[in-house]
Amino acid sequence: MSTEVTPTEPISWLNLPDEAALDEETRTLLGKARRNVGFLPNVFAAYTVRPEHLRRWIKHFTEIMRGESELTPAEREMIGVVVSAENHCLYCLVSHGAELRQLLGDPVLADRISYDYRRAGLGQRALAMLNYAVKITRTPVECCEADVQYLRNVGFSDEAIFDIAETAAMYNFTNRLASATGMLPNQAYHAVGRE
Repeated sequence: MSTEVTPTEPISWLNLPDEAALDEETRTLLGKARRNVGFLPNVFAAYTVRPEHLRRWIKHFTEIMRGESELTPAEREMIGVVVSAENHCLYCLVSHGAELRQLLGDPVLADRISYDYRRAGLGQRALAMLNYAVKITRTPVECCEADVQYLRNVGFSDEAIFDIAETAAMYNFTNRLASATGMLPNQAYHAVGRE
């Protein structure tokens, strides 16, 4: 099975530059992504329309998802899939659903979180985190101090609460960009973490 998109399936609605025409820094970044993931994620390819933005976005994304935090990588991916489900973002739901399956080592739980986290059998702490991420996504103007206090009550520090909010906000940004430009997830993501 090929891990790259078939020629008949577009990566995005945008006309993307030829990779060979990109600057060396961007080509190196794309090569590193291919080595790390095993294929070039379509989001990287779509972002080549604005190479400087790609470099900034990757740095920001990496800091939020892999930087220092009380939130585990799996908790951050849970936020990603729940926000992406709320926004009906096909690209992010598929790609981050794949990452969540790998991090949890439990494809059934990961799928249940992706489809309906409320019925996935999560504990109070995880539900509080994800409910807040959904509120940030649906009705951010309704976020209030009581929400923050509830998160404190279930064990989150203020730094972790900030990380929940920033992770949800970053996914809302990325979801909107992916949906607005018609990004399709790589077909390879669908099989990841299901063995």
